[in-house]
Amino acid sequence: MTAGTYLVGLIGAGITTSLSPALHEREADRQGLRYLYKLLDLDVLGGGPERVGELVRAARDLGYDGLNITHPCKQTVIPYLDALDPQADALGAVNTIVFRDGLATGHNTDVTGFGAAFIRGLPGAPVSHVVQLGAGGAGAAVAHAMLALGTVRLTLVDTDESRARSLAASLNARFPVQRVVAGGPRDLARELARCDGLVHATPTGMSAHPGTPFAPELLHPGLWVAEVVYRPLETRLLAEARALGCTTLDGSGMVALQAADAFRFFTRREPDVERMLTDVTDLARVPGPRS
Repeated sequence: MTAGTYLVGLIGAGITTSLSPALHEREADRQGLRYLYKLLDLDVLGGGPERVGELVRAARDLGYDGLNITHPCKQTVIPYLDALDPQADALGAVNTIVFRDGLATGHNTDVTGFGAAFIRGLPGAPVSHVVQLGAGGAGAAVAHAMLALGTVRLTLVDTDESRARSLAASLNARFPVQRVVAGGPRDLARELARCDGLVHATPTGMSAHPGTPFAPELLHPGLWVAEVVYRPLETRLLAEARALGCTTLDGSGMVALQAADAFRFFTRREPDVERMLTDVTDLARVPGPRS
C-alpha cells in the first residue's frame, strides 16, 4: 500500500450495520489518510466460522493492512495466524490482526478497550467480587480486564459450563493470587446477591437478539452493571438496572477504545480517543444490531 493509504476489514457474522467502518474512516479522514474499511460478513458470504482461515488468507493476498475479528471467529481464527502478542495468546482470543513484514499477527484490543472504558465510566466502583455472564471470545477479554483492574473473586457464568470452566482454569493460571470460579445459570441468583457488580458479555440485548439474559428480578440496587453491547446503547438489561438504582456502564466506551487501539496497530498513528468516543455515541443512536 502507498504511504498514508490503508485497506482494512472486519470478519464476523451479522455485521452489515457494524459501526467499525465509520469509526475508523472518520478518524482517518481527520488525519488526512486514505482509509478503506470493508465488511466480510459470513451471513452474506455464506458459511460459518470455519471460513475464517480462507478469508484471512484472501485479505493477506489482496494487500490488506489488517483485519478486525468479531463473533463467532475470535477463537477459531488463531490457527491461521503466524504469531500472537502475549495478551492474545494468554486469552486464546483475537480481535485484531496486523499484516506486516510478511506475518499475520493477532492482538486483542477488547481487553484494553474494556479496561479503559471501565475506569472512565465507573471510577471508584468496587471490584472485589464480580460476576460475569458470558465466557466466549469477548468474555475472555473482559474477564482478563477485570482481573487486571483488581478483582479478587470473579465468577464466570455461561450456559456452556465447560466453556466457563476452561476459561476459569486459564485465568487462574495467569492470575494465581486471585480466584476465578465457573458456574451455570442456576448459580446466578446466589452470586448476584453477594457480588459488587455484574459484567454482561453475551449477545443478548443486541437489536438482533432482544431481551435480557436473565430475569431482571435478580438485580438489586447495590450492584453496578457493565454491558458490552453498544447497539442499542441502552439495552433492556441496563434499563432495568437503572430503574432499580444500579450504577451502569454501556458498551460505547469499550467499542470506541478498542477501535482506537486497533487503529493505532493498523496505522502506527495516534488516534484522538475523545473524538472517537463522541463518534460512537453519535453513530450508535442509529437503530441497528451490534457487531
